Amino acid sequence: MNQQVKNKYEEGQVILINKPLTWTSFDVVRKIRNTTKAKTGHAGTLDPLATGLLICCTGKMTKKINEVQAQEKEYTGTFTLGAVTPTYDLESEPTDFKPLDALTPEIIHAATRQFVGELQQLPPIHSAIKQNGKPIYELARKGVEVKVEPRKIFIKTFEITSIELPVVHFRVECSTGTYIRSLANDFGAALGVGGYMSSLCRTRIGEFKLEDAYIMEDFIEKVKNETL
Repeated sequence: MNQQVKNKYEEGQVILINKPLTWTSFDVVRKIRNTTKAKTGHAGTLDPLATGLLICCTGKMTKKINEVQAQEKEYTGTFTLGAVTPTYDLESEPTDFKPLDALTPEIIHAATRQFVGELQQLPPIHSAIKQNGKPIYELARKGVEVKVEPRKIFIKTFEITSIELPVVHFRVECSTGTYIRSLANDFGAALGVGGYMSSLCRTRIGEFKLEDAYIMEDFIEKVKNETL
C-alpha cells in the first residue's frame, strides 16, 4: 500500500458497509483493518443473523464512533408469530407453538401502537451487555442466572408493512439501545401467541443510508485500485 493511501485511512474515513449474513460486526472491522492497515472500529453492533448498514470508522475518525452510534436507526425485517425462542431470534430453536386462528390484520396492526413512544425495554439475556466484565450471553449459555434491568428507549415508528402469517414484515425507527429481538418477543406476547425475530436489516443510521453502503468485496477492490 502506498503511503498516500495509508495516510488517507489513518487520517480518518467513515466507511459504510452492507454487512453480510452470518458475519459478525468484528469480522467486518477486521477485514477493513487488514485492507487499509489503519485502526478501525464500528458504530453499533449488528448480530450475525442481521444484515445491512454497518458504519466503520478508521484512524482519527474512530473518535466519532460514539457520536455516530447515538443517532436514530431504522430497521426492516420479519417477525414470526406463534412460537418463541430463548434468544428471541433464530440463534435458538422455536418452542411453545400456538395457533394463530384468532389473529386478524386489524389486531396485528393495533398491537403496534403500544410500542410507539418512550418505553422501558428488557434486553435479551442472550446479548453482549456486560455483567461482572463478561457478556451476559456467555453466562446465559452456561445456564448461569442472568438479571437484566429495563432500559429506556424510544420507538418513533413501528409499522407492519405486510402480513403472511406466521410471518409479519415490519419497519421500525428507533433510538440507539433498542433491541429489535426484544420488540419481537414483546410484540408476540402482546398478541398472546409469542413471536421471535426471523430476519433483520438495518437500513439507516442518522443520515447514513444502506443504499450508499459498499458490498465488502467492492470496498476491498476500491482500496486495491487506490494503491495501483
